[in-house]
Amino acid sequence: MKLPVATLALFSVAASAEAEPGPKPQRVAPAIVHETTPALGMYTDHVLFGDVWKRPELAPRDRSIVTIAALVAGGNTAQMTGHVNRALDNGVEPGEIAGIITHLAFYTGWPKAMSAVGVTKDVFAQRGVGPDQIAPGSSEPLPVDEASEARRAAAVEAQVGDIAPALVRYTNSVLFGDLWRRADLAPRDRSLVTIAALIAGGQAEQLPFHLNRGMDNGLTQPQLSEVVTHLAFYAGWPRAMSAIPVARSVFEARAGSPDEAPASNTQGETTLEILRHGSQPSGTGPAEYFTGSVRIDSRFQRSEPARIGGAIVTFEPAARTAWHTHPLGQTLIVTSGHGLVQREGGPIEEIRPGDVVWIPPGEKHWHGATAASAMTHVAIAESLDGRSVDWMEHVSDEQYGRGSPIQN
Repeated sequence: MKLPVATLALFSVAASAEAEPGPKPQRVAPAIVHETTPALGMYTDHVLFGDVWKRPELAPRDRSIVTIAALVAGGNTAQMTGHVNRALDNGVEPGEIAGIITHLAFYTGWPKAMSAVGVTKDVFAQRGVGPDQIAPGSSEPLPVDEASEARRAAAVEAQVGDIAPALVRYTNSVLFGDLWRRADLAPRDRSLVTIAALIAGGQAEQLPFHLNRGMDNGLTQPQLSEVVTHLAFYAGWPRAMSAIPVARSVFEARAGSPDEAPASNTQGETTLEILRHGSQPSGTGPAEYFTGSVRIDSRFQRSEPARIGGAIVTFEPAARTAWHTHPLGQTLIVTSGHGLVQREGGPIEEIRPGDVVWIPPGEKHWHGATAASAMTHVAIAESLDGRSVDWMEHVSDEQYGRGSPIQN
């Protein structure tokens, strides 16, 4: 940040014990800060509160929301008393503060939210805030875009469902199905809280979705840029700097970059979606369904009425699936390495790059790498009544060994 000339001048004046007398800026840092770390006191008074908090790019109310989110995310309850009071002075309603803390239980963890409750309760008591001022004005859930939510829910199912199905249920029914629809926070403010908490917690990999959601909820690019700047002071420069590349990619995509932005029709509905390579976290094939080291990338799952889903699966040498079936069959497209596939009662077949394998509905089978080579394939299957695979027993070493002589 480029500091105003007047601010730099104040620094040099403060550094000199012989400075000429004149009007002093308002002190915000406690006396103990000026006595123990005078430079920190100077930066607190002149830069943080004398400059940053006065920048017009973000309203004082929003700065208070961002600051409380950062304090809760960092577990810094000792700083909360002053900032909860400041938030109330800046127009944040008591019920909104309660809503922020509740929201952050999901995004920063229950212990941090619970620690913030006691501090907030004391502030409310001192200011005479009663239960009637905390309760939301309406218990009716806020409306949602059903199509958008269906796509989001399908993406969560595709990325998480095979590893933690209960987490999918809580994500879709509680986090987005209930919490995000509560009336104690406007969607815009809920996004502001979430984005601030993610940056403060160093969770940059979760930012693209929530930056886009925040802008859909009414936050502007200048406001989000200022959120990052503000958080440099409350979460540290490294975390603010780590958020910059993520924010840039989102802003560029929304500005219409042909390499990133999804195409839309004249009604604004998305007609083309591109899941960029590396944009989703890799998963590990669970030991319940696989033998050996297996990596699962680029999962995809379409929402109703479509039924297709799949992933890119990489098997290290000797790794393979368990026996399984698919209610509507499966297609495998080998992209690298050498692999094996077998249907129950049939021979073990070799598969190589470019081969396309079709497994009929209900056919018990397994597939994986040879003992001497890794193998990667694209796996595609359709779901029937929400189910695309039925897993069975593991392929024994004896069963697998019949195909092991195949070499590179």
